Amino acid sequence: MFSRIFGKPKQETNALATLDKLNETLEMLEKKEKVLIKKAAAEVEKAKEFTRAKNKRAAIQCLKRKRLYEQQIEQLGNFQLRIHDQMIMLEGAKATTETVDALRTGASAMKAMQKATNIDDVDKTMDEINEQTENMKQIQEALSAPIGAAADFDEDELEAELEELEGAELEEQLLQPATTAPAAPVQFPAGPQRTRPTPRRTAEEDELAALQAEMAL
Repeated sequence: MFSRIFGKPKQETNALATLDKLNETLEMLEKKEKVLIKKAAAEVEKAKEFTRAKNKRAAIQCLKRKRLYEQQIEQLGNFQLRIHDQMIMLEGAKATTETVDALRTGASAMKAMQKATNIDDVDKTMDEINEQTENMKQIQEALSAPIGAAADFDEDELEAELEELEGAELEEQLLQPATTAPAAPVQFPAGPQRTRPTPRRTAEEDELAALQAEMAL
């Protein structure tokens, strides 16, 4: 359908060639227009010179040629306007063709991706993931299960024993007498301290000391 409306890639190439041709023609018309504008301006200057020379007939002929140049300039302007219009239409058609081609390419890529990942494949993949997850869970549970003597312990009996220990601990705390805090020591105000008198030595102690001194000599 799009090929019938916008054409094939070969026609797109022809459109590009047509745009190039229109650009060349437009440049040619612009050059001719500039030449005619210069000629018209030159006829005006000649008319002024003939007027100063009192040659009315020659001045009128110059103005006639100026009018002819102006008509050609106007005609060239119309040609340029039509070419611009044609170029705008071709560029719009080219942009439309490129847009449709890009959309067609995107639709094809989307279709290919959907074909590569249909709903059956997605469901199958999700089932495999769930199966592997369940297998891993079973493996972890098997590894964490108690083995040997620890596997024979009854969890209910262990919990009952733990409750008995907690009850005995609580009863022991309730039966303990309340202890009073030790009284703070009474502090007396500091006063002048009395020195203890040195005991007086007896006569026997004096004689013993003198004897020890003599023996030391």
